[in-house]
Amino acid sequence: MPSRTQLHVNDGRHAARTPLTFSEAADWNRYRQIIIDPVEVYKGADADFGKIRPRDQETLARYMHERFSRSLSHDYRIVERTGPDTLRLHLILTGASVTPPVVGTLTHFDLAGGLYNTMQGVRGKQGMMSGAVVYAVEIRDAQSNRLLHAQVTKQYPGALNIPASFGALKAAKVGIDKGAKELTQDLLRGDLPGASAGQPVD
Repeated sequence: MPSRTQLHVNDGRHAARTPLTFSEAADWNRYRQIIIDPVEVYKGADADFGKIRPRDQETLARYMHERFSRSLSHDYRIVERTGPDTLRLHLILTGASVTPPVVGTLTHFDLAGGLYNTMQGVRGKQGMMSGAVVYAVEIRDAQSNRLLHAQVTKQYPGALNIPASFGALKAAKVGIDKGAKELTQDLLRGDLPGASAGQPVD
Protein backbone atom coordinates (compact mmCIF):
# COMPACT_ATOMS: atom_id res chain seq x y z
CA MET A 1 0.00 0.00 0.00
CA PRO A 2 1.79 3.17 -1.18
CA SER A 3 0.27 5.32 1.59
CA ARG A 4 1.38 2.94 4.37
CA THR A 5 3.97 5.33 5.84
CA GLN A 6 1.46 8.19 6.01
CA LEU A 7 -1.21 6.37 7.99
CA HIS A 8 -1.99 7.38 11.57
CA VAL A 9 -3.93 5.67 14.32
CA ASN A 10 -7.48 6.99 14.13
CA ASP A 11 -8.60 8.30 17.50
CA GLY A 12 -11.79 9.86 16.20
CA ARG A 13 -14.94 8.85 14.32
CA HIS A 14 -15.30 5.19 13.30
CA ALA A 15 -12.05 4.35 15.13
CA ALA A 16 -13.19 0.80 15.92
CA ARG A 17 -13.88 -0.05 12.27
CA THR A 18 -11.34 2.30 10.69
CA PRO A 19 -8.25 2.07 12.90
CA LEU A 20 -5.76 3.64 10.46
CA THR A 21 -6.29 6.84 8.48
CA PHE A 22 -4.62 9.74 6.72
CA SER A 23 -6.34 12.92 5.61
CA GLU A 24 -5.11 16.14 4.07
CA ALA A 25 -7.07 19.36 3.87
CA ALA A 26 -9.07 19.36 0.65
CA ASP A 27 -12.03 21.15 -0.88
CA TRP A 28 -14.08 18.01 -1.44
CA ASN A 29 -17.03 19.96 -2.83
CA ARG A 30 -15.16 20.93 -5.99
CA TYR A 31 -14.76 17.34 -7.16
CA ARG A 32 -17.46 16.18 -9.54
CA GLN A 33 -15.78 13.24 -11.29
CA ILE A 34 -14.02 10.11 -10.12
CA ILE A 35 -11.79 7.44 -11.62
CA ILE A 36 -12.25 4.06 -9.94
CA ASP A 37 -9.30 1.73 -10.43
CA PRO A 38 -9.80 -2.05 -10.61
CA VAL A 39 -9.77 -3.40 -7.06
CA GLU A 40 -6.40 -4.85 -6.09
CA VAL A 41 -6.24 -8.11 -4.12
CA TYR A 42 -3.39 -7.84 -1.62
CA LYS A 43 -0.93 -10.73 -1.98
CA GLY A 44 1.47 -9.94 0.88
CA ALA A 45 2.43 -12.49 3.53
CA ASP A 46 0.19 -10.70 6.04
CA ALA A 47 -2.93 -10.90 3.84
CA ASP A 48 -5.74 -12.41 5.89
CA PHE A 49 -8.15 -14.40 3.74
CA GLY A 50 -8.24 -17.54 5.86
CA LYS A 51 -9.73 -20.36 3.81
CA ILE A 52 -11.12 -18.13 1.07
CA ARG A 53 -9.78 -19.42 -2.24
CA PRO A 54 -7.99 -17.08 -4.69
CA ARG A 55 -10.86 -17.27 -7.19
CA ASP A 56 -13.31 -16.23 -4.46
CA GLN A 57 -10.98 -13.38 -3.51
CA GLU A 58 -11.17 -12.19 -7.11
CA THR A 59 -14.97 -12.56 -6.97
CA LEU A 60 -15.06 -10.26 -3.95
CA ALA A 61 -12.74 -7.78 -5.69
CA ARG A 62 -15.03 -7.59 -8.74
CA TYR A 63 -18.08 -7.24 -6.50
CA MET A 64 -16.32 -4.47 -4.59
CA HIS A 65 -15.56 -2.52 -7.77
CA GLU A 66 -19.15 -2.90 -8.93
CA ARG A 67 -20.72 -1.78 -5.65
CA PHE A 68 -18.43 1.20 -5.04
CA SER A 69 -18.91 2.29 -8.66
CA ARG A 70 -22.68 2.02 -8.35
CA SER A 71 -22.81 3.92 -5.07
CA LEU A 72 -20.51 6.73 -6.20
CA SER A 73 -22.19 7.06 -9.62
CA HIS A 74 -25.28 8.59 -7.99
CA ASP A 75 -23.30 11.71 -7.08
CA TYR A 76 -20.16 11.62 -9.23
CA ARG A 77 -19.49 11.13 -12.91
CA ILE A 78 -17.43 7.96 -13.36
CA VAL A 79 -14.63 8.66 -15.86
CA GLU A 80 -11.54 6.88 -17.15
CA ARG A 81 -9.27 9.82 -17.93
CA THR A 82 -7.52 12.30 -15.66
CA GLY A 83 -8.93 15.81 -15.67
CA PRO A 84 -9.63 18.81 -13.44
CA ASP A 85 -11.89 18.39 -10.41
CA THR A 86 -11.44 14.62 -10.62
CA LEU A 87 -10.67 12.13 -7.86
CA ARG A 88 -8.98 8.76 -8.24
CA LEU A 89 -10.12 5.93 -5.95
CA HIS A 90 -7.89 2.91 -5.40
CA LEU A 91 -9.21 0.04 -3.27
CA ILE A 92 -7.07 -2.80 -1.94
CA LEU A 93 -8.81 -5.92 -0.62
CA THR A 94 -6.52 -7.08 2.20
CA GLY A 95 -8.59 -9.72 3.95
CA ALA A 96 -11.97 -11.36 4.41
CA SER A 97 -13.53 -14.02 6.59
CA VAL A 98 -16.49 -16.27 5.95
CA THR A 99 -19.48 -17.04 8.09
CA PRO A 100 -19.20 -20.73 9.07
CA PRO A 101 -22.10 -22.73 7.55
CA VAL A 102 -24.94 -23.53 9.96
CA VAL A 103 -23.06 -22.32 13.05
CA GLY A 104 -23.20 -18.66 12.06
CA THR A 105 -26.94 -18.81 11.50
CA LEU A 106 -27.63 -20.80 14.64
CA THR A 107 -25.92 -18.17 16.83
CA HIS A 108 -28.78 -15.83 15.94
CA PHE A 109 -31.30 -18.25 17.41
CA ASP A 110 -29.72 -19.93 20.41
CA LEU A 111 -30.00 -18.18 23.78
CA ALA A 112 -26.32 -17.32 24.30
CA GLY A 113 -25.62 -16.32 20.72
CA GLY A 114 -28.87 -14.41 20.44
CA LEU A 115 -28.19 -12.32 23.54
CA TYR A 116 -24.61 -11.66 22.46
CA ASN A 117 -25.64 -10.58 18.98
CA THR A 118 -28.38 -8.36 20.38
CA MET A 119 -25.85 -6.52 22.54
CA GLN A 120 -23.35 -6.29 19.67
CA GLY A 121 -26.10 -4.98 17.41
CA VAL A 122 -26.94 -2.22 19.88
CA ARG A 123 -23.25 -1.30 20.04
CA GLY A 124 -22.84 -1.47 16.26
CA LYS A 125 -20.23 -4.22 16.58
CA GLN A 126 -19.55 -7.52 14.82
CA GLY A 127 -21.77 -10.46 15.65
CA MET A 128 -20.63 -13.84 16.92
CA MET A 129 -19.27 -16.08 14.11
CA SER A 130 -19.97 -13.37 11.52
CA GLY A 131 -17.84 -12.91 8.41
CA ALA A 132 -16.22 -9.60 7.52
CA VAL A 133 -14.10 -7.80 4.92
CA VAL A 134 -10.95 -5.71 5.40
CA TYR A 135 -9.72 -3.26 2.78
CA ALA A 136 -7.62 -0.15 2.24
CA VAL A 137 -8.80 3.03 0.55
CA GLU A 138 -6.63 5.59 -1.22
CA ILE A 139 -8.15 8.76 -2.68
CA ARG A 140 -6.00 11.09 -4.76
CA ASP A 141 -6.44 14.20 -6.83
CA ALA A 142 -6.34 12.56 -10.25
CA GLN A 143 -4.56 15.45 -11.95
CA SER A 144 -1.77 16.07 -9.41
CA ASN A 145 -1.71 12.52 -7.95
CA ARG A 146 -1.64 14.12 -4.50
CA LEU A 147 -2.87 11.77 -1.77
CA LEU A 148 -5.89 13.34 -0.09
CA HIS A 149 -7.15 10.50 2.07
CA ALA A 150 -6.30 6.93 3.00
CA GLN A 151 -7.80 4.47 5.45
CA VAL A 152 -7.84 0.83 6.45
CA THR A 153 -11.34 -0.37 7.24
CA LYS A 154 -13.08 -3.48 8.52
CA GLN A 155 -16.74 -3.80 7.56
CA TYR A 156 -19.27 -6.44 8.62
CA PRO A 157 -23.04 -6.89 8.75
CA GLY A 158 -25.02 -5.71 11.72
CA ALA A 159 -25.02 -8.35 14.45
CA LEU A 160 -28.80 -8.78 14.03
CA ASN A 161 -28.66 -9.14 10.24
CA ILE A 162 -29.78 -12.78 9.97
CA PRO A 163 -29.89 -12.96 6.12
CA ALA A 164 -26.19 -12.03 6.05
CA SER A 165 -25.37 -15.29 7.85
CA PHE A 166 -26.56 -17.39 4.88
CA GLY A 167 -23.78 -18.08 2.36
CA ALA A 168 -20.05 -18.14 2.98
CA LEU A 169 -19.29 -14.81 1.25
CA LYS A 170 -22.59 -13.09 2.06
CA ALA A 171 -21.30 -11.29 5.16
CA ALA A 172 -18.24 -9.98 3.32
CA LYS A 173 -20.47 -8.71 0.50
CA VAL A 174 -22.80 -6.98 2.96
CA GLY A 175 -19.72 -5.38 4.52
CA ILE A 176 -18.65 -4.14 1.07
CA ASP A 177 -22.13 -2.67 0.50
CA LYS A 178 -21.93 -0.83 3.82
CA GLY A 179 -18.45 0.44 3.05
CA ALA A 180 -19.46 1.76 -0.38
CA LYS A 181 -22.43 3.65 1.03
CA GLU A 182 -20.41 5.01 3.95
CA LEU A 183 -17.55 6.28 1.77
CA THR A 184 -19.97 8.00 -0.61
CA GLN A 185 -21.71 9.76 2.27
CA ASP A 186 -18.41 10.80 3.86
CA LEU A 187 -17.14 12.25 0.57
CA LEU A 188 -20.33 14.22 0.02
CA ARG A 189 -20.10 15.65 3.54
CA GLY A 190 -16.36 16.24 3.22
CA ASP A 191 -16.03 14.49 6.56
CA LEU A 192 -13.79 11.44 6.22
CA PRO A 193 -12.54 9.42 9.21
CA GLY A 194 -9.30 10.68 10.72
CA ALA A 195 -9.52 14.22 9.38
CA SER A 196 -7.63 15.20 12.52
CA ALA A 197 -4.42 13.18 12.57
CA GLY A 198 -3.91 10.79 15.44
CA GLN A 199 -0.74 8.96 16.41
CA PRO A 200 1.69 7.96 13.63
CA VAL A 201 1.98 4.27 12.78
CA ASP A 202 5.35 2.82 13.74
